[in-house]
Amino acid sequence: MMEKEKLRKTDLFSGSLIFLFGLWVVYQAMQMPMKDSWGGVQNVWFVSPALFPLFVGAMISLLGALLVRTALKTVGCKAIPNVLRWMASPELIHFLKTPALIRFYAIVALFFSFVFINIARVDFFLGSILFLAVFITQFYFDDERLLKKLLAFYLAGTLVMTVSHVNPVATAMEAVFAYAADWLTLLFIFAYSLFAWRLIRTDARMRRKYRIGMLIALVAPLLIGLVFKYLLLVPLPKEGLVVSVLDAIRYWDF
Repeated sequence: MMEKEKLRKTDLFSGSLIFLFGLWVVYQAMQMPMKDSWGGVQNVWFVSPALFPLFVGAMISLLGALLVRTALKTVGCKAIPNVLRWMASPELIHFLKTPALIRFYAIVALFFSFVFINIARVDFFLGSILFLAVFITQFYFDDERLLKKLLAFYLAGTLVMTVSHVNPVATAMEAVFAYAADWLTLLFIFAYSLFAWRLIRTDARMRRKYRIGMLIALVAPLLIGLVFKYLLLVPLPKEGLVVSVLDAIRYWDF
């Protein structure tokens, strides 16, 4: 019983953080345009790029609120002072290193980098493929050791990507070759995929998961992007290397 009570106290802390993070995602998504015009055509709200982060943020807040509610039902409001004292104790450091929190760090890092670093600066197809490839491999493998290694590799690559987006660096790279950020993202995708493969290549079960995950990461953005771009005629958040190739194929512009 004491172990369950201790768990619920940590749920009160982590649930509050998750709830606040979801609200922050919703707030940032609200800064995106819900409606806009393109070539004289007014786009309706249900094709807005803000819908996906709005939905994700709302779901994160809801799940965080439900976790807090469950914790309070078990330990009651009287546990709040104990939680505050626990936050000032060394036990907090141990808790922040638990597998559940590492998964949370991975989710935050993935969504933050996708929404605030890649989606506005990298071709939509490449940014989405990178996001799904990382997300699926980190969580579908369901292995704490692999999660830590993959997250560390992704954070290192994201740091390089972030530096490449700084104006002086980006300008210098674009002067050398067109779509420099997209080519760098493509290289990152290949490097991450190769790194993940090397980690699991000796495990037949993991190899099967890897193939399924990579197939979904490749097919899903292509299908969604093609529908929005060429059927609904909705401009993608960032159109770069892949879109230029698809445009050339679509309009036979060779």
